[in-house]
This record gives sequence, C-alpha cells and structure tokens, in this order.
Amino acid sequence: MPGEDIESGVEKNRGVGGRNYAIHEERETQWISWLIPVFIVANIAMFVIEMYVNNCPKHIGGNNKCVARFLGRFSFQPSSENPLFGPSASTLEKLGALQWSKIVHQHQGWRLISSVWLHAGIIHLISNMLCLALIGIRLEQQCGFVRIAAIYLLSGFGGTVLSSLFIQKSISVGASGALFGLLGAMLSELITNWNIYTNKVAALVTILVIVIINLAVGIFPHVDNFAHIGGFLTGFLLGFVLLPRPQLGWIERRNLPADVRVKSKYKAYQYVLWLVSLFLLIAGFTVGLVMLFRGENGYKHCHWCRYLSCVPTSKWKCDEE
Repeated sequence: MPGEDIESGVEKNRGVGGRNYAIHEERETQWISWLIPVFIVANIAMFVIEMYVNNCPKHIGGNNKCVARFLGRFSFQPSSENPLFGPSASTLEKLGALQWSKIVHQHQGWRLISSVWLHAGIIHLISNMLCLALIGIRLEQQCGFVRIAAIYLLSGFGGTVLSSLFIQKSISVGASGALFGLLGAMLSELITNWNIYTNKVAALVTILVIVIINLAVGIFPHVDNFAHIGGFLTGFLLGFVLLPRPQLGWIERRNLPADVRVKSKYKAYQYVLWLVSLFLLIAGFTVGLVMLFRGENGYKHCHWCRYLSCVPTSKWKCDEE
C-alpha cells in the first residue's frame, strides 16, 4: 500500500534558475483541503456499516469465535477467516465487493465503483486512510479539490476495471487503486513540469522508489495488484491531463503588452503529453470496459500477466484465476 509522505521532499527540490518555486506558488491559489478528509470519513463510515451488517456473533453461532467479542455485533470475524480483522467475504459481497460474475452476468456494473469504498478489515482500512491523508491532503492543497477528486475517483475506477479482467474467481475491495492513482499523478506532475524543478533526479528517484516498493508488495498472494497497476496507470495519465503548470515566463508577463509577453501558456511537450495521455485514457477505458462486459478473461490475452499479481515461491502458491 502507498505509505510514504514524499511531498515535503519534493517541495524542497522545486526551483528555477536559482529562484525557489515557492515564488511561483504564491501567485497561485492555495486550496484548503476538505475533500480528502471527507473521503476518509466516508471510508470509515462504510467500514462501520460493514461491521454492523456483518454481525459476527449472530452468524458464527453459539461457539462464538469472533474477535473482540466485547464489541458485540461490531466484533470481527475469526482470524482464521479474516486475518485483517474485518467482516466475512459474504458481507463484502453483499455490500458491493468487486466480483466478476455479478458484473458480467448479472449486470451489476455499480460494483466497479462501490468496491473502492469497502475494506477487508481494520488493518486494511487504517493503512489506506493513513496513506490517503499523507498523500492526498497535500495534493489537494496544491491542485484543488476538483482535479484531485477526478484523479482519485477515476483511478479507483481504472483499478477495478483492470482487476475485473484478471481476477474472476474471487472478490476484491479497497481504495488502493485510487491511492496508487495519486502516486501516479505525482510522478506525471513531476515529468510534465520538469523545467520548474531543481534536483530533478532526486525527486524522480524518490517517487519511483516508493512506487516500485508498493507495487512489489502486490506480488504476494491475496493482494490485488491489478487494481494497484490499473489505478497507477490511470492516475499517471490523468496527471499529464490535469496537472500541467504554466511557464513561469507566462505567469510573470501575462499582464504585459502582447509584443513582450510569452505567447504560449504551456510548453510544446506539455501539449503533446496532454493529447497522448487523453487519447490513451479514452482508448484504455473503452477497450477495458468492452472486454469486461463481453466476459473476456485477461489471462487469455496476456499469459505472463499472472506474475504481475502473484509470483509463486517455495513459501506459497498462486491461484492463477
């Protein structure tokens, strides 16, 4: 799961020609972060609803092996069933977990959205919400709630679409795809605004190391790395579309006479990245959704892709489905 606050480190690297990039940022609106806290509260509320509906003591029976039984109907399923301290798989399925058969054969496409707001357990929830606070609040302050909301929601959707193409025999839940989308957007924001950074390599390496480590966690069993990858790719492309910054020369001279101002707000490569990314986003969502609702199995088109989600070792085996 993404869990590193790299924004402060990246901020230290911003500057142009010896001038700190904070001069440029002071000219821009500094947003108050409210949307990310709302998302965090919504995820927590959904988990409370999960546990209320789950009602472990009622369904386990007289033996009552529920964890934290003092919580009553909010107690967790036995650790042998759910080591993340959460509800049963049937409860998650009932509330909207990602499940291929229901999406394709029962036309429950809403699960592509609802599953992003569900979590498998309290450990899963806490780790994701900490990451969302560390990454999302700073991004919202810099970029505003509209763009961050678009990146978060579309990245979560992109993650569930890719996950559904490959994981067809089990359920999946969690906001990890959306979180990886925020990481992807941070990376593309650095690339598209490359000229306004000093210590570019340090900033790039920092982000890449964090992304690689978090994606590497996905090769363990029972982790939906396809949601991570789909969310990351979606957020990466959205960063080029939504997060380019104007040239400093345009900002400084926009109020000057036309003959001395910088004519183009953005650099040529930013326009190219914007167009290419927008095309890939539209094409990717179109192809992915068409394949999904036709009932395609992603492994038939990409046999080696199974190693993106789980690498078998002497310690564990992978369920290829």
